[in-house]
Amino acid sequence: MLTRRQVLLAPLLLSACGRNDGPRPLFAADAHPDEYPTVQALHTIDRLLNERTNGEMRVRVYAGGQMGAEKDTLEITIFGGLDLNRVNLAPLNSIVPETVVLALPFLFQSIAHARRVFDGEPGRRILERMTPHGLKGLCYYDSGARSFYNTRRPIRTPDDLRGLKIRVQNSDIYVAMVQALGANPTPIPYGEVYQALIQGVVDGAENNWPSYESSRHFEVAQHYSLTRHVMAPEVLVASTRSWDKMTTEEQDYLLAAARDSVPVMRSIWDQRVADSRERVLATDVQLVEDIEHGAFADLMRPVWDRFVTTPEMQDLVDTIRSMGQGETNDDD
Repeated sequence: MLTRRQVLLAPLLLSACGRNDGPRPLFAADAHPDEYPTVQALHTIDRLLNERTNGEMRVRVYAGGQMGAEKDTLEITIFGGLDLNRVNLAPLNSIVPETVVLALPFLFQSIAHARRVFDGEPGRRILERMTPHGLKGLCYYDSGARSFYNTRRPIRTPDDLRGLKIRVQNSDIYVAMVQALGANPTPIPYGEVYQALIQGVVDGAENNWPSYESSRHFEVAQHYSLTRHVMAPEVLVASTRSWDKMTTEEQDYLLAAARDSVPVMRSIWDQRVADSRERVLATDVQLVEDIEHGAFADLMRPVWDRFVTTPEMQDLVDTIRSMGQGETNDDD
């Protein structure tokens, strides 16, 4: 019988065996659908490599979760069955502890602050920490600013969250954040949230504008509060097994193409955020902008103390905070 890993790898192996017309392309996985900004970024990498290497380097993109859930594709990438993988930050937290820093609630002052960190020295340090774990960190892609929304009332202060059942990802740091704010964290699968909101299983959830709109959660949870509590990115990684087989020139081409795909992804993402926001606000949704961000941030100290566990992680936090000093959050 085939193992689950063999089943997942079968399309790649068959594809590789069927090619006799040139170098094997790099295989890339993304759980998002093909039109999603991160998938479009992977297609951009393919185009740039094709142009810059005269077709010697290409990327074959398997989008829409064709290769399985992110936890599985991450394992396959470390094993060497996938060359490239776009993953959420959460599955990396247990593998590369430093990635937790970028998911700390109320760490970033704005999207601009977050992007400076991702592109700057702190971001590069965290990518470098992936190498001993079988992953070559290439770049970060935006995942937006997450905010709370609910069916009950406007949320302006932490007191407004008290007692509410809030759906969260199955992530220790998200559970701890919601508990610290006085609400009841309820981890349930994303696809079940709409019905859970209707039935009162949960009172609210938290996510970015595009997800709030595309999931149609705005139809039933019409209080959207711009807390912007987490701005954790997504990450593009390569298998070190694949990376080590490349020539230095090939590595340079891939790294340059990955970095050049970031502004393309951000442009598509920013437009998607603007469009989703406009569509939602054309409905009966109540947008709450007068948020007491300081009151929320003050309650995060126990969460930070729990998850910032090494001197290096604390140094990363201090560096990131210094990069946002004096900045106010005026993102949409």
